[in-house]
Amino acid sequence: MTIRPLAGLTARSVGRELLAGVTLLAIAVPLNIGYAQIAGLPPTAGLYALIVPTIIFVAVTSSRHVVASPDAAAAALVASSVGGLAVAGSDQYLVMAMAQAIISGIAFVVMAVFRLGFLANFLSAPILIGFVAGLALDILVSQIAKMLGIPIESGSEFLEKLVQLAEGLPHLNVWALCISAGSLVILLLGRRWLRVAPWALVVIVVSTITVSITDADQAGVDVLGEVAGGLPTLTWPILDWGTWIALIPSALALTLVTVAEGLLLSRSYGERHRYRTDPNRDLLAFGLTNIAAGASGSFAIGSSTSRSAAMEQAGARSQLPALVTAAGTLLLLLFGTSALALIPSPAIGAVVAVAILPLLGIRELTRLWRVERGEFLVAAVCFAVTLLVGTIAGIAVAFLLALINVTRRAASAPVDVLAGAEDGGAILETAEAGTTTVPGVLILRLAAPLFFANAASFVGAVKTSVGAADTPVHHLVIDLESVTDADVTAAEAMTGLRDWLAARDVQLAFSRPREHLLPRFRRLGVISRRRTFPLG
Repeated sequence: MTIRPLAGLTARSVGRELLAGVTLLAIAVPLNIGYAQIAGLPPTAGLYALIVPTIIFVAVTSSRHVVASPDAAAAALVASSVGGLAVAGSDQYLVMAMAQAIISGIAFVVMAVFRLGFLANFLSAPILIGFVAGLALDILVSQIAKMLGIPIESGSEFLEKLVQLAEGLPHLNVWALCISAGSLVILLLGRRWLRVAPWALVVIVVSTITVSITDADQAGVDVLGEVAGGLPTLTWPILDWGTWIALIPSALALTLVTVAEGLLLSRSYGERHRYRTDPNRDLLAFGLTNIAAGASGSFAIGSSTSRSAAMEQAGARSQLPALVTAAGTLLLLLFGTSALALIPSPAIGAVVAVAILPLLGIRELTRLWRVERGEFLVAAVCFAVTLLVGTIAGIAVAFLLALINVTRRAASAPVDVLAGAEDGGAILETAEAGTTTVPGVLILRLAAPLFFANAASFVGAVKTSVGAADTPVHHLVIDLESVTDADVTAAEAMTGLRDWLAARDVQLAFSRPREHLLPRFRRLGVISRRRTFPLG
């Protein structure tokens, strides 16, 4: 699949795309600074992600809409995993975060080489909703503390953060409270009034001017401080092998989150705007982007749902806005870092808090509760484990629940009896109904692959149907039209079924197998050549 760079860009749309790029720059700079702070990294780690990694992603991705950048989930995962290995803010901490991004990038590339893009379909929506909501609430508590001027330890667990926040309430900073309150008013009311305006940039500019005029930093308001200017330098994290190995689990967790969210996001935009996307190419794009991030002083990069949506609303139909953002960030690092020094942390906290509010999934969880309590329970378990135990545990539980869900559904695949209808047609009855197709003949159909998860239940359903039949069964025909695969376990189960049927003088036959699967079925011993009726 060949995809040209900047696909979707036309001569008529250049102006609109450039304006969308300015909007994206205004959104991305304060958010990336905020996410870098969440991750326990310097502001430059967030800004560097907008330059080389962004350019590489634009050159490789098949999506015209997905914005690649550090996001809330990635920042929280970095803080919770690297925070246990090094002190946040130290040089060693930054090196570990860079190494983590490189490991994640290599995992992406391996997945692309082996064409594992289909894994994006593995995690169900309730699992993702619960996992992301748990991360978002943990981040929200940290941002509330920042907005109130209450110091809390970034590496603390959720309950510890709550305790520190409660204990610090009597000592909150009034100036910080006023700045964050004003920022929230601008962000929330501004979005209602004019959604496409860069309100995050307005908040940063207004709050910075406020601090410079009032000397609020002298009254205890935390500010960003000096930001190192200049271009990002290409480097490679130097760590011992033990540390590299210790970073692998969290790097894989970062990879899996982006696989689930980023590829689904890419596919949804492609379907909505009627262009083709290639999940394996997108995996390669995320891989090279993360390797570039780790080699240029940044941290793990995923897909930004909020920024991708903002670009679509701004009329962007290509990746040109991302290139505009890269160029703008480069100019900022070369000539404008002095303007960042007095940005107040409460304002950054307000920007990040408003950005992650949709990730709490309140609307989605409410809908799950209303339409399917079982799916709500799955989401709730992922939410609780992620929030109270940790992000790595949340990922593990998410995939365990996904595996259980897939296996449960596969193991309970329906087995139907093809029974005659009064009008001469055919109807489907359950295996327990005691119905035969015609007297003495029973035709059963399995609507699923026949494999280890459902082989035993299928054989049990066959035996139940034969035993419950209203007339003695002499011939059993298994309809294979909907059976798309089989394995060794299924073959062994069929051998046992043949013996059981033979002991009861029931002749076994098969009908309508898929032509391309016949050699496999015969090689495994699922069916025999003599008693097979072809399709048609």
